[in-house]
Amino acid sequence: MRRFSGPQLFLLAGSFLIPLGSFAVLPFMSVLLHERFEMGLGAVGFVLAVASLVQFSGGVVGAVVAERIGLRNTMVLALAVRSAGFALFVPGLRWPWLAVVALVLTCCGAALYLPANKAYLVDGIDEQRRPLLLSTGNAAINAGVALGPLAAGPLVLDASAALFTAVTGLFAALTIGHALLPPETGRPEPHPRHVLSGLPVLPFAVTALSVYLFMFFQHFLAVFALARMPAVLYGAVLAGYSLSVVVFQPLLSARIARISYRRAMVLGFAAMAAGMCTIAIGDPFAIPAGALLISLGEVVLFLKNDLEALARSPRSPAVVFGQQRLASGIGAFASAAIGGQLYGIASGLGHSGLFWLAVAAQCALLPPLAVLLLRKRTTPSGSTT
Repeated sequence: MRRFSGPQLFLLAGSFLIPLGSFAVLPFMSVLLHERFEMGLGAVGFVLAVASLVQFSGGVVGAVVAERIGLRNTMVLALAVRSAGFALFVPGLRWPWLAVVALVLTCCGAALYLPANKAYLVDGIDEQRRPLLLSTGNAAINAGVALGPLAAGPLVLDASAALFTAVTGLFAALTIGHALLPPETGRPEPHPRHVLSGLPVLPFAVTALSVYLFMFFQHFLAVFALARMPAVLYGAVLAGYSLSVVVFQPLLSARIARISYRRAMVLGFAAMAAGMCTIAIGDPFAIPAGALLISLGEVVLFLKNDLEALARSPRSPAVVFGQQRLASGIGAFASAAIGGQLYGIASGLGHSGLFWLAVAAQCALLPPLAVLLLRKRTTPSGSTT
């Protein structure tokens, strides 16, 4: 911690508190919308799909805003929008349409915040220190994601108004804290071309592919595991998964930065494939072992993709991280669209473990296929990759 400046320490603390507050509410939105607000499941699915698309793919808008008004100002604006969103959940308990507006507002704030946050975190530092800062920020985010639902679970249905009020207060305080940060060292001139110009295609494609494969695990582990183990044990698996990312990514960040991108892809996708195969066994020992392997794949791939995108792009870090969020949104959307159908087919055959084997096969086959296709598109200057 002594290697970090005061503003960096504040942002790292915020990287824990923001997902802690967000995930005290957002993971329960399907339950709230369906049971508390009496929305049909079809409507709930549509609302959540739109919200997810806004939160991920809206990162490119956040990048443009950051170039126009600066990193600190963008973070303050984003947190003000999120504060307003969480505040609207309180009257949304009486008028469900306001709860939908509140959800979309919180997702808009997230889209604005993350590119500016990551860019501010690495502002003015050399490339050697980037891996540690980015990995520590990712670890803080994962810690908040893990603890948020645990902290709010008893309150979300029985004391919803109090929970929303507390989260609103947390975000308001964070907004004020961000407003007191010093401005970034230098604001780049807005790029004259569109936000996707200068896109580093290979990191963008590998990020989309990484998130696509990872989200099968995120979306469908619960329905598979809860049929095979107690809910308490499943909760422990998720906590252990998050803890492994929190611990291993900062510890391994320097090594991940040093290895080649090709080797990182081999290691990361191999770990994910092995994890999916292990989960397919389906017993209470195999599922946590598979989750641990997948966490190692996430640790390697997600950090290396960001580092490579920064190294290969001529654009500002805010734009790079916005482009990476767009890639994540594409991957998450494709995974949700394909995963339900794939899981349904496997369940219909009476062997849901086949779903995980199919995902493992994609982990093995899609990355080299993507690299081969992109190599055929490479220009003489190498600008596409």
